[in-house]
Amino acid sequence: MTDWISLNQRIARSIQTLVGWIFWDPGAIEKYKSAGLPAQFAGPLGYVSSRCAPLADSGSKAVVAAFGSISPLVIETAFNLLDGNGFRDIWELRNEAILEGLTKYAPELNLTLSEFGPRLWSIVEQLPLLGRIFFASHLKMTRSEHPVLFGWHAANCLREWRGDTHWAIIASMGLTAVEASILHNEWLGYEDDWLSFSRGITKDKIDEGWRNLKEQGLADNRIINQAGINLRQNIEDSTNLLTILPWQLLGEADTIELINLLEPPCEKLLKRVDVTAGEKYQPASRIR
Repeated sequence: MTDWISLNQRIARSIQTLVGWIFWDPGAIEKYKSAGLPAQFAGPLGYVSSRCAPLADSGSKAVVAAFGSISPLVIETAFNLLDGNGFRDIWELRNEAILEGLTKYAPELNLTLSEFGPRLWSIVEQLPLLGRIFFASHLKMTRSEHPVLFGWHAANCLREWRGDTHWAIIASMGLTAVEASILHNEWLGYEDDWLSFSRGITKDKIDEGWRNLKEQGLADNRIINQAGINLRQNIEDSTNLLTILPWQLLGEADTIELINLLEPPCEKLLKRVDVTAGEKYQPASRIR
């Protein structure tokens, strides 16, 4: 019997890294500055703007819902600075930075993405849309003729499909985004609400989240108890279980081949994140 959950855990970590390194890439940030984003906040605003471009026409509240634990204030700021064309411009600048960065830091991925791109898109087109609105919004975007970007955007769609599934699970448990962020921080073993602060959540909202978790019996004296840790583990286990479909569609042999091709160069990209952001950033890429 194929252990699809273990394969899913491994490839999800690589897909997260393949997509996520660009969030803190200095090359991308310089491009965002050139487009007029404020220099001091070009990184977080560029991340929000480039990632949400497919959904931007639906407004900031839709993006807040899709992004989960990312600060609504940061998202609202991006919308105050950009119109629909502005979001698409940042999207294209991000694409330029992806090609430049991959060639510089993990060139092996260029061949892998080019070869697997058509197969990954075939999978993307078979995935269920119900409840995956952010993922679905990406399907309207023009698919690049560049084979590397073509493959990268398919991988990005797979990442967002998993993300939509993850946040649906969290919502089904009655948790707010802030509460989920606090639980995640403790489950990771990070200190002092680091994860929440790193995503721009304000102290008053974090304090409110702690009060709510205490009322739910998940925290005591600003420490997540065993019930809270168990709940967060349940979220992780459910996410891994409910997102195996793409790899079942790809098939065991091709999934294992892709894992083996992605893991070594994605480790290079993760070390790049260590430098550009810090060793705690991109926790979905970290081995807990």
